[in-house]
Amino acid sequence: MTPHEPHAAAGAERGIMVVVVGPSGAGKDTLMNLAARRFSGRDNVHFARRVITRHRNAGGEDHLSVSLEGFAAMEQSGSFAVWWEAHGLRYGIPAEVSVALSRGHVVVANGSRSALHRFQAAFPRLKVINVTARPEVLASRLEARGRETHEDIMARLARGPLTVRGDYDVTELDNSGSLEEAEQKMIAILEGLLAEVPRPQ
Repeated sequence: MTPHEPHAAAGAERGIMVVVVGPSGAGKDTLMNLAARRFSGRDNVHFARRVITRHRNAGGEDHLSVSLEGFAAMEQSGSFAVWWEAHGLRYGIPAEVSVALSRGHVVVANGSRSALHRFQAAFPRLKVINVTARPEVLASRLEARGRETHEDIMARLARGPLTVRGDYDVTELDNSGSLEEAEQKMIAILEGLLAEVPRPQ
């Protein structure tokens, strides 16, 4: 096994690893934050804190910021259950998630469609939540950020499908409407998964 290949965590088959993916503008970070608040205090559901080679004040999710050298050292020492590269950054899911999974808990992680094969190799029970929205909604949200031109945004949306490719257990979550409606969908999905795992001892 090379250093780039994930390995299945011992005992992880008892719990369920949930990977939330979706295109920019779909609102997955917002929905994950809302779900984390809703499940706060629940012993059998955990939201993984990613390690990213991005400045801690860059905005977005709460993450552990490390340098490229620090990330490489962590990867070599086996600190990650899964890691990948995207958009010029490196992302890692801490190996400690295997503890919660071995206890039959649900772990929710912010992932990437391009890295799903690594998650599948590492976690026997994998659930993918693909947060999407209609193209015109995505375009409107991305334009509101003011980071790209309208032409750049339309070109990006035309580059690839919004669906997940591959043999994965995927639930689509359309966040084109109200945030409250999407939040309830996310909560319902996670509650359904919690019903499939043992009660915490």
